[in-house]
Amino acid sequence: MLYLTVLGAVFLAWLIVVTLFSPAIDFHLEAPIDPDDDHFTQMLESACSATLRPGNSIEILTNGATFYPAMLDAIAAARETVNMECYIFRPDEIGERFIQALVERARAGVRVTMVLDAIGSFRALLQSAAVLRAAGCRVESYQGMLWHRLARLNNRTHRELLVVDGRVAFVGGAGVSDVWSKPLGGRPAWRDMMARIEGPVVSNIQGVLAENWLECTGEILTGREFYKANEPAGSSPAFTVRSSPSDRATVSRLLFQTLVESAHDEVLIATPYFLPDRTLRRGLRRTARRGVPVLVVVPGPNTDQQWVRLASRRLYGSLLRAGVRIFEYEPGMTHFKALVVDGRWSVIGTTNVDNRSFEHNDEVNVVVRDAQVADRLTEDFRADLALSREIRTDGWVARPLWEKLVGTVAWILERQQ
Repeated sequence: MLYLTVLGAVFLAWLIVVTLFSPAIDFHLEAPIDPDDDHFTQMLESACSATLRPGNSIEILTNGATFYPAMLDAIAAARETVNMECYIFRPDEIGERFIQALVERARAGVRVTMVLDAIGSFRALLQSAAVLRAAGCRVESYQGMLWHRLARLNNRTHRELLVVDGRVAFVGGAGVSDVWSKPLGGRPAWRDMMARIEGPVVSNIQGVLAENWLECTGEILTGREFYKANEPAGSSPAFTVRSSPSDRATVSRLLFQTLVESAHDEVLIATPYFLPDRTLRRGLRRTARRGVPVLVVVPGPNTDQQWVRLASRRLYGSLLRAGVRIFEYEPGMTHFKALVVDGRWSVIGTTNVDNRSFEHNDEVNVVVRDAQVADRLTEDFRADLALSREIRTDGWVARPLWEKLVGTVAWILERQQ
């Protein structure tokens, strides 16, 4: 027994050291590359193992009051399949509406397949999985706390996606919870965005869920009802980036560094958790020093993660001095995630600008090369700027002593968040 205790303690210590103190990769571009050049597209396709597919329709849905009704309408209209993957699915008021919609479709003969993260959706798995399964839904838990999975306990699926009939997909930052649908505790609903997508890229998004379903069950989804013909539905070229832990060099990390460091005109970043690692901070500084406006919107005091905000604010100094402009959104919690570069390239999905997203989580992003989509995201970004307070260097230097002291401890979150 003593031997097993010591062995367990050694394993836990090893896991902590590997997780928190593994050296960061020094991401940087070999040579400058022009985002307007066809070579840039070819390079991204090759590096991300993806193909830019034309003919997509991409509609930006702002906030839960818009995207939840659209998602529920799509489920209600399903005739063959509903496929859903969530990090957060809570059995609260909006969650119950989704459960009822999924149960109704399953009973009508629609094949419903769900992957829910074992930690982020713990309550739903505990309270609602039986109801869903009884109606015929296939529900699986991702990365449960089992002894043979302890080494991967830190790997969560952070993917939030819905695919209906293999033709309509929803991708973005929001899970299923009342925090996105209505005011709670005197605070407004979270600010967020989902994209409704039709066209050839939908089958790639379906493949993202199929990847996690395979890991949960060993089953390879092959049915014609899951993967539809690549019929055009719009004019937006796009590709899907599926990102999973791979020796800390995830595809999403490569994507963000490349887009940021290649920008000529403007970089817009919206993220709920802003803890860029050393090399991404260096890339942001280099871009700003070239005269490219770099604007970042993050949560203000109304964040859901105060410790993460303190750790984030600790990093502002060198960025501000290099010309990066940082704004804290004030009305409530913003969970909006987007990267827009040069008014042409947009990244929509689940990746936060932090180590957890880049190194530990399964993430999904849709990369779009379309000025109209970029303009639509920029419109929301500018609206958020008007509701945000800009952080100035002098104000950052004069922040309270207690915050500076806490920040020296909160650095440990930089490797976890």
